[in-house]
Amino acid sequence: MNSQSTPLKQQLRELIERAMATLTQDDGPLAGISELPPVQIERTKTREHGDFACNVAMQLARLARAKPRDLATALVAALPADPLVAKVDIAGPGFINLSLSDNAWHQQVNQAIAQGRDFGRNQNGQGVCVGVEYVSANPTGPLHVGHGRAAAIGDTLARLLDAAGWKVVREFYYNDAGVQIDNLALSVQARGRGIDPENPAWPADGYRGDYIQVVADGFAAGETVDVDGQHLVGSGDFDDLDAVRRFAVGWLRREQNDDLAAFGVQFDVYYLESSLYADGKVAETVDALNQSGHTYEQDGALWLRSTDFGDDKDRVMRKSDGNYTYFVPDVAYHLSKWQRGYVRAITELGADHHGSLARVKAGLQALEQGIPAGYPEYVLHQMVTVMRGGAEVKLGKRAGGYLTLRDLIDEVGRDATRYFLISRKSDSQLTFDIDLARAQSNDNPVYYIQYAHARICSVFRQAAEKGISHDPQAGQANMSVLTDEQSLALMIELSRYPEAVESAAEGLEPHTLATYLRELAAAFHTAYNAHPILPADSPERDARLTLCLGVKQVLANGLDLLGMGAPEQM
Repeated sequence: MNSQSTPLKQQLRELIERAMATLTQDDGPLAGISELPPVQIERTKTREHGDFACNVAMQLARLARAKPRDLATALVAALPADPLVAKVDIAGPGFINLSLSDNAWHQQVNQAIAQGRDFGRNQNGQGVCVGVEYVSANPTGPLHVGHGRAAAIGDTLARLLDAAGWKVVREFYYNDAGVQIDNLALSVQARGRGIDPENPAWPADGYRGDYIQVVADGFAAGETVDVDGQHLVGSGDFDDLDAVRRFAVGWLRREQNDDLAAFGVQFDVYYLESSLYADGKVAETVDALNQSGHTYEQDGALWLRSTDFGDDKDRVMRKSDGNYTYFVPDVAYHLSKWQRGYVRAITELGADHHGSLARVKAGLQALEQGIPAGYPEYVLHQMVTVMRGGAEVKLGKRAGGYLTLRDLIDEVGRDATRYFLISRKSDSQLTFDIDLARAQSNDNPVYYIQYAHARICSVFRQAAEKGISHDPQAGQANMSVLTDEQSLALMIELSRYPEAVESAAEGLEPHTLATYLRELAAAFHTAYNAHPILPADSPERDARLTLCLGVKQVLANGLDLLGMGAPEQM
């Protein structure tokens, strides 16, 4: 076993698997069983029951026609000796509980230091391409706080999947076609003609934010916009609605890109909805659905028999007036993802889009092009309520009618904004407390986590000032002197990091990594307050500094996956 690179759970899983293989030989209790169940190893809730537990004996009982506890006894007897395992017990109906040696926890600290930025990363994705789409805001105004939550969740998911060995492509889908874009153009045109939102001549569904006047002024002044390969120049001709539309969309796309850059979010691909029509992708998709035999005509409209694929009712694809319903380009767009090599596609959306998910998946299945039934995967986020001084904050500076993402970044900073927007499960409602996010106290999780990293950096500065040199190798050799409860708890918490990354990536739940980092910071602060890091005794000092190095590396790695900084001073 390569103890320098294999996560603890995997090492224990391999031990159980080797014991199972032994029992399949000759007259063993598992002889003749051709397909053994996968071995699940989980951490126990309390160390009174060991550090890890395995229920494979109960899974094997039916196959082997034996009592689970008897199988557990046989498995324990067949376990290869390993220095990581101090004790093995059998509990209840047949749980195998494994208690690890202190050396197992020392190994994890040393591994964190040796692997550096790679500690916690894995190759579960095996380099398979996954497209992650998020934000995808209509280019009709500044990004609001809901878009910010989508950006934080989507970007962190992309980082986590990259850490889990997937080939990640980050994608932004611009809805640059349709009624909303027409309303944007009409709003800018009205402002350019001196018509304000209080005027009866204002477009019925026009956008009222002050940013519309800014766009109109830019168009009138002949300003230029360079965005995503486009060069646009304001002509000042407000009678040319197409020119107004192109300029306004480009202007707001640039503004959104600037906001996302301030948030530390970038994309590999910008995909335009308008291109689906310009390139004939929508028409091709409709033709393919017709050819598959899953469509029919009724009342002058073209329908998709989506109930064949789990939808609650059939859906109109093309209305009697000849216009396509909005889910048709969505099907064409996700088909393009499959055709572009996204073996897996993940789409992050607001929960208000929930109703469209079933019909998009039904449309993809109806194409009969080998697209998996679960394609694409969706991650939905709920609304965000922003509070200040105990009262809800609704209005922002730029948009007029809503609080923008940039408003929030300006208030509390990028790191706090990112952390708070992913700190809870995405499908739960989120209250963002500005006062808490700005507080420099232990109640603020962002401060608490980053302060742990800065505190460790401070320890090493103090050591240098005192002329104390640290030998990591000596520290690793002397880890056995750290027998106190707080240091052991900190090592155990550090060892959870690879599992936290793996679980967050597999479950598409970035909030669990945010929670883990807070728990690691708590374990560090507890150990720091319980024992001096720079005692006079050299072996203990080297060991404590080595433990600090490992914790510092894990904090830096985890904060990077959240898109946050690891400050050296605060």
